[in-house]
Amino acid sequence: MGKPTGFMDYKRETSETVKPKVRIKNFNEFHIPLSKEKQRLQGARCMECGVPFCQSGINLMGMTTGCPINNLIPEWNDLVYTDNLNQAYNRLAKTNNFPEFTARVCPAPCEAACTCGLNADSVSIKENEYLIIENAYQEGYVKANPPKVRTGKKVAVIGSGPAGLAAADQLNKRGHLVTVFERSDRIGGLLMYGIPNMKLEKHIIERKISIMEEEGIEFVTNADVGGNYKANKILKDFDRVVLACGASNPRDILVPGRDAKGIYFAVDFLKATTKSLLDSDLTDGNYISAKDKKVLVIGGGDTGNDCVGTSIRHGAANVIQLEMMPKLPDTRAEDNPWPQWPKVCKTDYGQEEAIAVFGKDPRVYQTTVKEFVANKEGNVCQAKIVTLDWQKDASTGRMNMVEVEGSEQTIDVDLVLIAAGFLGCQDYVTKAFGVELNERSNVATQAGKYKTNVENVFTAGDMHRGQSLVVWAIREGREVAREVDCDLMGYTNL
Repeated sequence: MGKPTGFMDYKRETSETVKPKVRIKNFNEFHIPLSKEKQRLQGARCMECGVPFCQSGINLMGMTTGCPINNLIPEWNDLVYTDNLNQAYNRLAKTNNFPEFTARVCPAPCEAACTCGLNADSVSIKENEYLIIENAYQEGYVKANPPKVRTGKKVAVIGSGPAGLAAADQLNKRGHLVTVFERSDRIGGLLMYGIPNMKLEKHIIERKISIMEEEGIEFVTNADVGGNYKANKILKDFDRVVLACGASNPRDILVPGRDAKGIYFAVDFLKATTKSLLDSDLTDGNYISAKDKKVLVIGGGDTGNDCVGTSIRHGAANVIQLEMMPKLPDTRAEDNPWPQWPKVCKTDYGQEEAIAVFGKDPRVYQTTVKEFVANKEGNVCQAKIVTLDWQKDASTGRMNMVEVEGSEQTIDVDLVLIAAGFLGCQDYVTKAFGVELNERSNVATQAGKYKTNVENVFTAGDMHRGQSLVVWAIREGREVAREVDCDLMGYTNL
C-alpha cells in the first residue's frame, strides 16, 4: 500500500471536459485527462481495504456491484501511485482484454462499490485505468504476441462486438485458429456502430484490431452469417462456433401512426451517422439528419442520451427525451445503501449539451407516446403524449404504469428516434444454426454455461444474457472461450 493515508490526504479529481457548446461542433472525444502526476495521487487514494468490493462483480438486489471481470483494482491503483505503469498494465491485462474500451465507455460499477464511497468520494478507478492503457500504448508495452504453438483447431466467432472479440482473443492466445465473421463493413460490432465517436473514437478500435490481426486472428467483414454466408458451411469448416451477434432486435412503439415517415430506431440513426462520418465526414449525406428538426427521443437510457447528443451535433432545432420511469433521486435513498449500484439521477453528456444549447433538460419523466400524427406527405409532424402513474393492480398486487386521465398533450415533431431497448437477438441467425431460445428471446444454455443445444455451437454476450454492458460482454467472451477450449482439448488453462 503506497500511501496509507492517501484517501484522507487527497480529494477525488477527474478529467476536465470540453465545454458543451464547444464540443458539439465535432464528434470527437471530449475528456481532457489529468496529468500523470495528478493521476498518481488519485491512485494513492485507494485504501487497499480488507474486502475490495470494487473487484467483486457480485449481484446485490438485482444489480451488479463491482467489476464483472474482476479487475485487480487495488493492485494497479497502487502501481499507478508508485509510477510502475508497466507492471500496472501487466496486472490490468490479466483480466481485461480491452481496457482501452472500458476506460472510455464503462459506467464503472467498480467505483460505485469502492469503500471510499461509503463516506466520501470513490477512487477514480476508471481514469486510473485510462492512464494505464494509454501509457502502455505510448511506451510500446502493448504489442503483438502471437502464440508460439498452434493446436490446429479452428474456431469461428460470429459477431465482432466486445463478446466476440474477447472470445477470439482468448482462444487465439491458446493457439487455436480463430476467424471472426462480421456482417458490417467494419470490425467492432456495438463498439463500432452502436457507440458514438464522442464516447469511443473508432481509431481506438482499429488500433487494437490491428494488433489482434498481427497475432493471427482472421477478420472477415460483410459476412452476414445466415444471409450471404451459410451456417452449414461454417459448421462444416470449423471445429467449434461461437455465436456473439448481440441483442440487436429493437423494441418498437406500437401505437397508431407508427407507419409515418420520419420514425426510426435509435440503432439505425446512430449507425448511419457513424458510418457516414467514417466514410466521408458526413459529406455523402448517407445518414438520417436531425438538422433543423424538432426531435423526439423515446427512451431515457444510454442509447437515448446518445441520440440526444448526436441530434444536437447535427444541428437539431429542439430535442425532447421521454422517460417512462419516474425521476430518480439525486442522492442514494435509504433503501439503496453502499455497495449497491446507486439508483440516482445522472445527467449525461447529451443532456448537458441540451441544457447548454436549449436552456433546459430534455427529459420528460413518466411520459410515453400514445399516437403519432402524419401530415399530407405522410411525414410525422406531431406526437400525442400522456403522463403515466405507478398504480398497484388490485388482483395481482403488481405495480403497473397507468395513463393519467386528462394528461394528454400534443407536441410538434419532425423526427422520432425510438430508443426503448432491445428484445433479444435477431432470429434469422438462430434459425440458421437451429439453436433454441429462452423466454426472453436469448439463446438458451444451461445456467452458467455457454453451450447451446446444437453440437459444437456456443454463445456469449448480449445474444446470451440480453442487452447489457460492454464489460459484461467481455466477461462472457472470456468465459465462453474457456468452455470452448476445454471442449476442444479436454482441459483448459485459460
